[in-house]
Amino acid sequence: MKYRKLGSSGIEVSDISLGSWLTYSGGVEKAQSIACVHRALDVGITLIDTANIYGKGAAETVLGEALAGVKRENYVLATKLYFPMTETDKGLSRAQIEKQLEASLKRLKVDYVDLYQCHRYDHDAPLEETMEALSAALRSGKTRAIGFSEWPVEKIRAATEMAGVEKFVSSQPQYSMLWRKPEAEVIPYCAAHGISQIVWSPLAQGILTGKYRPGAPPPAGSRATSATMGHFLQDLGERRAVLDAVQAMAGLAAQAGLTLAQFALAWVLRLENVASAIIGASRPEQIDENVVASDARVDPALFAQAEALLAPVLQAV
Repeated sequence: MKYRKLGSSGIEVSDISLGSWLTYSGGVEKAQSIACVHRALDVGITLIDTANIYGKGAAETVLGEALAGVKRENYVLATKLYFPMTETDKGLSRAQIEKQLEASLKRLKVDYVDLYQCHRYDHDAPLEETMEALSAALRSGKTRAIGFSEWPVEKIRAATEMAGVEKFVSSQPQYSMLWRKPEAEVIPYCAAHGISQIVWSPLAQGILTGKYRPGAPPPAGSRATSATMGHFLQDLGERRAVLDAVQAMAGLAAQAGLTLAQFALAWVLRLENVASAIIGASRPEQIDENVVASDARVDPALFAQAEALLAPVLQAV
């Protein structure tokens, strides 16, 4: 496992991280979820990412149980807020940041998180109020750093230029070989201002693993067959061109000595500004496969060929 610095902070994170969005919020049985967390730690993953909204606190609760007894310095814990926990508890106001952070700490059974993130931008809360509340949380020791997910670049810029507040060190965008929109503005701006990317869905909900084949039903036990985790994959039958293009990459991955999943993760990690790629895992052996990408060395020419294969279908994802 390799480790990278998280933006301008002093925090180091594993370049493969473990997420808990659909998996540990109810999609995977608790004992299996805990087994996955323990396997992740065993193979050198240090960054664990979650959010209060995942299962309305369920994922944080499972992680609190899974991490009980693990030395606090052995993992980097990140969580988020913004989405409605109740009809009235939502957004990024000062009151919500204070309330939701306390609730997350209680569910996670820790005194602090390493990274507290704004899950989306809140157009109903003044940015100054949000940044002042996040700064207070950092200065109180309840978080070591602050970040955001899927913010428009003009709001990132406004926060970066604001005086008297703490600075963001991380951005969490969707980014993969099939979703490259952050390359236009967000990644260049962040790279110039000490903000790293922690990428979600680097395998495009599993499409880039190659498990979903054109014209074939999804394999049994895959995310696409799950009632709780498969709602982003319900239209696989309409994505024939995407699935064909992914299968065409298999030979390129093989030339690199990698599986398709490892190849796709290595592509994301080719960027210095990407501190970590978040994987989801329903089984410990999935973690074993994915972490190989951390140390993969791929000829850039293979990546260029893969990008050419996928270029016609980027807008179809």
